[in-house]
Amino acid sequence: MGQKKDLTGSEKSKIVRYLAEGCSSLKIAKLLKRDHRTIKRFIQNSQQGRKKRVDKPRRKITAHELRKVKRAAAKMPLATSLSIFQSCNITGVPKSTRCAILRDMAKVRKAERRPPLNKTHKLKHQDWAKKCLKTDFSKVLWTDEMRVSLDGPDGWARGWIGKGQRAPVRLRHQQVGGGVLVWAGIIKDELVGPFRVEDGVKLNSQSYCQFLEDTFFKHWYRKKSASFKKNMIFMQDNAPSHASKYSTAWLARKGVKEEKLMTWPPCSPDLNPIENLWSIIECEIYEEGKPYTSLNSVWEAVVAAARNVDGEQIKTLTESMDGRLLSVLAKKGGYIGR
Repeated sequence: MGQKKDLTGSEKSKIVRYLAEGCSSLKIAKLLKRDHRTIKRFIQNSQQGRKKRVDKPRRKITAHELRKVKRAAAKMPLATSLSIFQSCNITGVPKSTRCAILRDMAKVRKAERRPPLNKTHKLKHQDWAKKCLKTDFSKVLWTDEMRVSLDGPDGWARGWIGKGQRAPVRLRHQQVGGGVLVWAGIIKDELVGPFRVEDGVKLNSQSYCQFLEDTFFKHWYRKKSASFKKNMIFMQDNAPSHASKYSTAWLARKGVKEEKLMTWPPCSPDLNPIENLWSIIECEIYEEGKPYTSLNSVWEAVVAAARNVDGEQIKTLTESMDGRLLSVLAKKGGYIGR
């Protein structure tokens, strides 16, 4: 009889039944046509059972140390349990114990990526939504920048937040910091870009306009027909480099003015469908927590991920605007999610 490596579930059930009937391991091996050593090994392992866990003595935390931990958790929002305990000079405490202690006074949260809306913001959101109800969104070019870093997108970090405390706002860095700054646009079912901002360049009004001249206008806009240019509406958010008088006047000289330049409400990233495109790209380039070793490698990953976004996905995003407007009005100007 041939020797096999593993017993099937059915064979294991039969072994248990045969043992209950008083059969020997040798007889069971003959009945199942399996190697005797395999049967004996299964019986021995079953009889041994699980080893009893021996708990190691844990370090006791005094009431004074608990108060120190609570104060540290309040002063260090989104910190790890190790960082909180180290700041209190409390060592030798395993992670499971640290987390068990912190659960009584705090909880794990992600940083808020959106600032809270005040009454003025909500009113402006509602006014904008009412004004745009008749807009043909197939003619709108939605644009935005995204900064990609070597070790993951901003705002994904989690940490401990004291009970009753609000998670701090951690906005995505667009104009400063390390990583690669990427600009792109979407219109109807088409992706414009992505284009990479030169490393080390901080986007002020002048550099932003020069960037658009060298990328968007040179490589995409000038190839379009006169009728397309006449009807296209350019959307950009209210970043200082976008909304400055210099940038507005420069765009006007390019023919992007008045009704062709969309007025954008404050604090409204959830209304821009290209934010969903950034999420798609981020999920792909940082899949399974993948890190990068150079700016060029993360840029190549962005380009590859952008190529994988098909026209139907983009069309779904741009066609979602009517629903977003209705949601803004239904929520009285509040955030609608993305």
